Amino acid sequence: MTDLTLRTRIYGLLDRTSQRYGARRLRVLEILMILIGISSVGAGTVEGLAPTALAAAASVTGFVAIVFFIEYLARIWVAPENPLFHALTDARSRLRWVMTAGGVIDLVAVIPALAVASGGARLGAESASVFVLLWVLKLARHTPGVGLITRVFHNERSPLVAAAALFVMVLFSAATIAHWLEGERQPEHFGSIPSSLWWAVVTLTTTGYGDVVPLTPMGRVIGGLVMLCGICVMALVAGILATGFAAEVRRREFVRIWDLVACVPFFAEVGAVAISDIVVRLRTRSYPADTTVIRKGAAGDSMFFIVTGEVEVRIGERKTALRDGDFFGEMALLDRKPRSADVVTLTPCTVLVLDVADFYQLAGQQPTLIAAIETEAKRRRSNNHSTNT
Repeated sequence: MTDLTLRTRIYGLLDRTSQRYGARRLRVLEILMILIGISSVGAGTVEGLAPTALAAAASVTGFVAIVFFIEYLARIWVAPENPLFHALTDARSRLRWVMTAGGVIDLVAVIPALAVASGGARLGAESASVFVLLWVLKLARHTPGVGLITRVFHNERSPLVAAAALFVMVLFSAATIAHWLEGERQPEHFGSIPSSLWWAVVTLTTTGYGDVVPLTPMGRVIGGLVMLCGICVMALVAGILATGFAAEVRRREFVRIWDLVACVPFFAEVGAVAISDIVVRLRTRSYPADTTVIRKGAAGDSMFFIVTGEVEVRIGERKTALRDGDFFGEMALLDRKPRSADVVTLTPCTVLVLDVADFYQLAGQQPTLIAAIETEAKRRRSNNHSTNT
């Protein structure tokens, strides 16, 4: 039982999706080790470097590789703790993890460590130089944007394949025509269609190295047309990716805000359709402690729903604390007057912000929700009035 508890704790530290303090610190340390390893590999390839510096770089490379090897063994050991493998035996869980893309990358990344064990630090550095790209891939696994990019390419695979097919069609057509027009005059560059492909690729991608250029008038005309086609194809690919990125970011933001809305008790009785109308209008914002969110006398341009944290509403000498699930800033929107109070965060806060324009649009679409906000506003006015009197 003790062994299982220890394994569970280590899995929690090694879990790349965990937001616990220890796991985040360990990820930072791993990123630092990867950067140090890549830097030492690069330093080891510099000619004219002092022997002591080369030896130091080789030693650092070997040390990093050994650390990766220990990490690899630890990940194999804790693989049964992965929720995806709970239905499998420990041995099959470990085998399944080893066969995943992450397991393969980690395995190849530790090959320099094996070289260190068998042939010394210098051999490890030379081996690491071969596998440095895999160390870069380990670094990419810690970058949240890599998952987003992968998702976009997966979502847009059909139009991207169509664009790639168009690129290939234009590429081979340009190479063939260039071979017909320039083959006799420049046999070393256009003597065959395969040799013409280099010029076609450079021209179609608008790179324009200038090492191979058409000399005949018609060849230059074709070159100009290929450049224009290249611009169009690249613009098409850029448009597909930009649209895909925008759609995926909106989708992820929608899901994230939906989860935050679900944490606010005020929306507990609202149906799914109403929540979907609300979610698209809300924006998340985070504030550290002792930050003034609303200042008295400022224009009322938004209201706030507290997801986590605590704020203090200050009206004269009166102070009221609001916590998770409460909202504030609605009175200025309902009365269409400047802010009547200061609101200061007592703890770090995450809030959902509803702008004034979206508030009034929502009032027409979700009158029940706005009525609940008005009821709470009337209660607060009543309390403020009774306190002042």
